[in-house]
Amino acid sequence: MDSPNLIAVISDIHSNSYALEAVLRDIDARGVGRIVNLGDTLFGPIEPIRTAELLMAREDVVHIRGNCDRYLLEDRSESPTFRSVKPLLTGEIEGWLRSFRQTWAYEDLLFCHGAPASDETYLLEEVGPGGVNEKNPDTLMADLADISQSIVFCGHTHVQKSVWLPNGKLIVNAGSVGLPAYEEDEPFYHAMESKTPHAKYVVAARTGGSWRIEHIQVPYDYELAAAQADRNGRPDYSYPLRSGRVKR
Repeated sequence: MDSPNLIAVISDIHSNSYALEAVLRDIDARGVGRIVNLGDTLFGPIEPIRTAELLMAREDVVHIRGNCDRYLLEDRSESPTFRSVKPLLTGEIEGWLRSFRQTWAYEDLLFCHGAPASDETYLLEEVGPGGVNEKNPDTLMADLADISQSIVFCGHTHVQKSVWLPNGKLIVNAGSVGLPAYEEDEPFYHAMESKTPHAKYVVAARTGGSWRIEHIQVPYDYELAAAQADRNGRPDYSYPLRSGRVKR
């Protein structure tokens, strides 16, 4: 590892090997010594096996299990994405997915997929009949009252942001490497949109006794990924890949 003082945080690749390759090149060019992958890695209609191969070949990555990684370890699902990806997985890849951690702590940093106690919970947002709203600081401080670390990294919503709390904690959403927007019907219809097609990730750099957080957006040939999604009959992926938005 080049430098333990630099940590790259990636998340929500969703089988987009084209975006992943661009991000890994950027990470390597920065001399980053450690990568933490916050999960939802292969669940998508682009190149799940190529995505797995790229990550399994590296020894510098700590993997956190996302909800979609967990789905792929189940025996059956009605999800069209599950039905297309699950048959492709080898025993080796499934074993690799099973090795993913629920969370990981390093010094004063905590890494999770959704929230520390749940891979399906939005840490920074709440969804109601009117759509998505930011949680207020008091709610966030209560949610993290049992967390001793001062910086919490999450993914899951695919939207990059950092939120500073009055008690000194910092919450960092790394954004999505491979899927810049999506829509969901539960618990109410809502759309999560980053509004750019770039591949997104975060670098944490230790400076003295603290960490500097840098949100990064990497340009790549998203048309290759979108075209692959179209070939696989998934315009619900290809439109966000090209625009960073969902189609309304």
